[in-house]
Amino acid sequence: MRANCPTTGQWPSAGMTSPPAAGFTLIEVLIAMAITALVSVIAYTSLSTVMSGVESLRENTDRIYEVNRALMIISRDLRQFANRPVRDEFGELEPALTGGLLARYALSFTRTGWHNPNGHPRSNLQRVNYRLEEGGLWRDSYAVLDRAPDTEPQTVLLLDAVDDLRLTFLPSLEALQIQTGGASVDTTNWLENWVADASAPGEELAPPLAIEMILQLKDWGEMRRLYALPPL
Repeated sequence: MRANCPTTGQWPSAGMTSPPAAGFTLIEVLIAMAITALVSVIAYTSLSTVMSGVESLRENTDRIYEVNRALMIISRDLRQFANRPVRDEFGELEPALTGGLLARYALSFTRTGWHNPNGHPRSNLQRVNYRLEEGGLWRDSYAVLDRAPDTEPQTVLLLDAVDDLRLTFLPSLEALQIQTGGASVDTTNWLENWVADASAPGEELAPPLAIEMILQLKDWGEMRRLYALPPL
């Protein structure tokens, strides 16, 4: 039995069709797709920015650690300086400390405090060199003080991306000057080389009182550090 039409109260005729179901038009679908694509682009850009920031922060943190570690090792070595000349692999006498542009190494000296946890029959003194090579700051150390021709150093890369390494040396307290205002030490009159006098072979070269190290880094620019040698 057919029911009356709820609107007209009449019987529906056989030729009448039901109203079409409601749906989205093509324009509405395109607008929805455009909004979705825009949101996706914004989300991807934000995520990419966050990831780039995290990566940059990680690289900066690693670089800070590398620089601080290198400076800590240099400071530790110089604090333990020992006034002990050595013989190089050619049998020539090397002062307890030597360095600068005219020296064989940028900085070379004898240090104490070489740990010996295994109790090997050796001195607690050690000869170390600092040198700049192929854009890196290297540290050489020797197992003996007076070297033989076949003595090989243990070499460690302390810091990479280094453009330049320069040192100046304070010869005496009379050369020590404080800049105006008393904020820093004036090192303009310090010596650029600390080498033995070639005209006086065999004459002992006394160590300087302090050293200024100037590092030119590719990413951070110039860094200056002052190191006072321990009293002898």
